[in-house]
Amino acid sequence: MKIALMDSGIGLLAAAAVVRRLRPDAELVLSSDPGSMPWGPRTPQDVTARALAVAEAAAAHRPDALIVACNTASVHALPALRARLEPGVPVIGTVPAIKPAAAGGGPVAIWATPATTGSPYQRGLIREFAAGVTVTEVPCPGLADAVEHADEAAVDAAIAAAAVRTPDDVKAVVLGCTHYELVAERIRAAVRGNGSAPLVLHGSAGAVAAQALRRTGQAPAPEAPARGTLTVLLGGQEGVLPATALTYEEGRLLQAVTPAR
Repeated sequence: MKIALMDSGIGLLAAAAVVRRLRPDAELVLSSDPGSMPWGPRTPQDVTARALAVAEAAAAHRPDALIVACNTASVHALPALRARLEPGVPVIGTVPAIKPAAAGGGPVAIWATPATTGSPYQRGLIREFAAGVTVTEVPCPGLADAVEHADEAAVDAAIAAAAVRTPDDVKAVVLGCTHYELVAERIRAAVRGNGSAPLVLHGSAGAVAAQALRRTGQAPAPEAPARGTLTVLLGGQEGVLPATALTYEEGRLLQAVTPAR
């Protein structure tokens, strides 16, 4: 089994690590274009063009499925990606985990990029899945960039600023950008919750990884031999995981495999 994941940068690490844990025998193809990151401020047309290029680089390796491990690309480019690649390659988009977060009754905060915060897309998800629940949209300027570059001071500053904008009584925080899942515990530490129960963080990595296995007709097999290979594509060219990726547990997990030949 071969699973490809795409993103502008290293936000794909969280979902890739879940796939690796579920299927240590799976071949992984990680396709990104860090030189064009961030995608959030770009026009929908520009995001779509860049996402198609990154996806086609991955598709050239003939994966069994492609995970769009990027909220921005899923918002703007998913229809184009599916039109280009399906039915040959199933395409799995990333949706903020608003539905499971709202199921807990709220209050809920949604941390997302400034471009996604308040967008018709996110507001539509709130109306559909969180009716009757108190939801606060929290823009997180600079956080994705700081995570991408492993800038510890900038990560701390961006998280602290977003935590100030987060109500004290929230029970759950939706991580509405895949990059944020790489610093989930730092976010948890910054947001205290209401004190009556531990704060629940809702990311998307587990859901998209499970969906990729379902779309390929495979079941989780965490006990499978750890023989899965890793192919890294940067701007369409084969390379290695960026040094910044290895500052995160997810990146180190992925690095501890045999590179594809």
